[in-house]
Amino acid sequence: MVPKSPRHGNSTECHYWGYSFHWTDLHRSEEELKPMIYTYDKLADECVEILNKIPTGGDEKQFHKDLYGLLRDHKDEDPKLSELWNQVNTVPAWVDWDQIQRGQDMFFRYGLPILNTLSFESLLGGMGATRVVETLTRTGGFGAKVVRRRLLETLQHILQVNSSAEGMKPGGEGNISSIRVRLLHSSVRLRILSLIQENPSYYDTTKSGIPVSDLDCIGTINTFCGSVVYLGLPRQGIFVSDQEIKDYIALWRLVAWYMGTPTEPFEIPEKTKAMMESMLISEIDPSEVGRVLAKNIILGLENTAPAYASKEFIEAMSRLLNGDQLADQLDIPRPSLYYRALIWGYCFWVSGVSFVIPRIWFMDRIMIALRRKYFYKMITDPKVGLGRESRFDFKYIPTLTRTTRLGERRTIKFERPGIENLARLGLLAALTAVVALGMGLMLAARVISSNHLQIFNAIQM
Repeated sequence: MVPKSPRHGNSTECHYWGYSFHWTDLHRSEEELKPMIYTYDKLADECVEILNKIPTGGDEKQFHKDLYGLLRDHKDEDPKLSELWNQVNTVPAWVDWDQIQRGQDMFFRYGLPILNTLSFESLLGGMGATRVVETLTRTGGFGAKVVRRRLLETLQHILQVNSSAEGMKPGGEGNISSIRVRLLHSSVRLRILSLIQENPSYYDTTKSGIPVSDLDCIGTINTFCGSVVYLGLPRQGIFVSDQEIKDYIALWRLVAWYMGTPTEPFEIPEKTKAMMESMLISEIDPSEVGRVLAKNIILGLENTAPAYASKEFIEAMSRLLNGDQLADQLDIPRPSLYYRALIWGYCFWVSGVSFVIPRIWFMDRIMIALRRKYFYKMITDPKVGLGRESRFDFKYIPTLTRTTRLGERRTIKFERPGIENLARLGLLAALTAVVALGMGLMLAARVISSNHLQIFNAIQM
């Protein structure tokens, strides 16, 4: 474990994993957070057990049932099903639909840097969370050969959540998608708990807590919002307004509500930030399992749509977004000078675009609309995406013998122009700007020098 600098005495300054902050009354210690690793979405679990007993009349196996469809069709047949259905179709009083729409617009306004944050900081950096990876490694969904599809399904959920304000209302695609993911989480939890009954040594609940616990779910929602606005975007040179932060977190607070996740940490941005920082202290402690999963993510995403980035560029991006200290602990290699320069060029480009475009109203609306359309088209594309919308079926089923091993780098690469060309363009633009500035300063110096000489000559005469 990397040495950290916790609070000492009355000092409020903390330094963890290359990130510094001040401790406040909103922060929670590891002891305060620990009870939440043993609490979970019991209502969803009770409902999934009921739904799994309902015959479908087809040849669907237990783990491949359409749980959302069964919940919708049988909601009036059991009090627990009715309770869950009413909950996920009730809009909390604190929801402002105009704010939800603004939060969704923010996602597409900063589309590329947010997607990079979600992939290489929230997800890959999240492999440093020891307890969480103990669940993930047992599903098999993070093997090098399948991890990309697993991530595309997560991206589909994110895009559906950000589709429109109407889509987040009961019956909308974002609402339904969130319910499906909630039922999937419950299926994973129930499966692992059933395997523990068969073999108590399979998973240590005393040490790791209940799989997909309340704290795990809070951390997941936080990686989609708090980590984006407070870590990922700033590390790419993008600083959004306080209003954008409020809107974006409000959107994910609603997602948390639909997914059965405690919403209190997302009531205000200050609480979200404090929870992110608290979990950075209590949850991040990379293990060998986490290192394997992090490497598999890089191997699985190399030279694939939409970024078509090399392994070396992904590693350099991961170091930028997670910091050297955490990257070292995850065994992510240090990049060469060439790739460090490319990352600098990438940041110059995306920060410049993110500063200029949002300040031109009609360009901002055009780019939001184009990205909203392009991202979802990519997800459903049969060649580079999923081919069709996922129902978030229980594909990666834990067994007593299943674990995730380190994958191998593919020998055949399908290289296409991608994010590295954008980085080169940014680097060229930065160098051009530096040269232009230097020439401008030299010209200005000559003009000033000439004027001074003329003044001096005039005085002498």
